[in-house]
Amino acid sequence: MDKTNHSLTGLALQKFRKNFWGVLSLVFIVFLVLVAVFAYLLAPDKTQSANWGDLAIHSKPPGFTVNMLTFPSVEECKLSDYFVGKASGPEKIPVLKYSVGKDSLTYYEYTDEPSLAMARTIPLSVFGKGATAQSVKENNISQQQFILGTDSQGRDLLSRLIVGSRVSIAIGFVAVFISLVVGIFFGAIAGYYGGKVDAFVMWLVNIIWSIPTLLLVIAITLALGKGFWQVFVAVGLTMWVEVARVVRGQVMSIKQMQFVTAARALGYRNSRIIFNHILPNSMAPVIVISAANFASAILVESGLSFLGLGAQPPIPSWGGMIKDHYNYIILGKPYLAMAPGIAMLLLVLAFMIVGNALRDALDVKSE
Repeated sequence: MDKTNHSLTGLALQKFRKNFWGVLSLVFIVFLVLVAVFAYLLAPDKTQSANWGDLAIHSKPPGFTVNMLTFPSVEECKLSDYFVGKASGPEKIPVLKYSVGKDSLTYYEYTDEPSLAMARTIPLSVFGKGATAQSVKENNISQQQFILGTDSQGRDLLSRLIVGSRVSIAIGFVAVFISLVVGIFFGAIAGYYGGKVDAFVMWLVNIIWSIPTLLLVIAITLALGKGFWQVFVAVGLTMWVEVARVVRGQVMSIKQMQFVTAARALGYRNSRIIFNHILPNSMAPVIVISAANFASAILVESGLSFLGLGAQPPIPSWGGMIKDHYNYIILGKPYLAMAPGIAMLLLVLAFMIVGNALRDALDVKSE
């Protein structure tokens, strides 16, 4: 006879580990979170919002390579630059061809029509005292490759994609946190006290639920103003109703159990009974619905960005990138819109799979 004592949490973790797709999706989410946190370490473009671009190289295909002339920068590198990016990067010019003489550098700025390229000559002293032809070739002229190409403004698409992951992932965490705080509070008091309190909370839930989510988010966003954090708050304030309904049902069921009756007989305060005894035993479905709300928050933010109400330029977001480039789908360059679209699809799919895996792991009736 197996006398090993397993907690419910331990059993749930064991069942979750056996779900290959659930574990793989969780690893993928953790990987994207790390990518978002260290975005400026990974992104080729280190400027804030990965906003450096040159219209001469706009809408270039993946793998595009160009010679880049870089001028010296006096800006010192700070620790914060690795997390928020550099306020302004070094001045760079894409060049078609160049020649370095003894005292000067002659270059042709990049253009799609080589015959229209204009020649410019600058002294080598621009690159610092004692600069030589060899040092300029080695330190100031290099080939730069754009792995995913460039967008309509000539910015590195890969860098924008990496930095843009911060918005989608951050809104998931912030919106779900707000929805949990508000939803658990209203759901707990409605389920525990019942009567008029329950009727009022359910009336409020039904009113909010009857309004289309995107329309309600737009209304809240317009009331709070356009901005980065306003969108997060607006999305969170529209997602708490689902949490409240689930928590209300759980609390109404659990408050009839004997351990709650015993807590009342011992004279415990209602707040202690709710937060110390009832809510810890009703969190399983809340965890599952939170994973689904992560995915919903990402999609809602993308819709707002597509409508121009999400994160405002130059802050990159996947929804905003799709908005800027969706017309390129019929112009022979669909990758400009498909790259952020595929990234969003994978992230939302990962959250949904994790939610399903958690549901199976927390289901005590399953084998």
